[in-house]
Amino acid sequence: MSVDSIVSLISGAIVGGLASMFARGFGPVGNIAAGLVGGLAGGMVFDTLDFMNVGDLADPAIAGFAGSALTMAVVTAIRRAP
Repeated sequence: MSVDSIVSLISGAIVGGLASMFARGFGPVGNIAAGLVGGLAGGMVFDTLDFMNVGDLADPAIAGFAGSALTMAVVTAIRRAP
């Protein structure tokens, strides 16, 4: 596992933890798990597309935040659906 993947996972966990405080989802553990999955997916997509070149640790952090934020938005929308 590379440093980029670890940074993406950490930023995903942070977004999942924050989402559990502000949004309705699958509870704190479920939101953190969804944030981890989204952070890893965002990191892989950004890395594959070579989307950014901001800095060594900034790229995976931004990718992890973006991927996990998108995942958390989907989780919240699914949770609100009747």
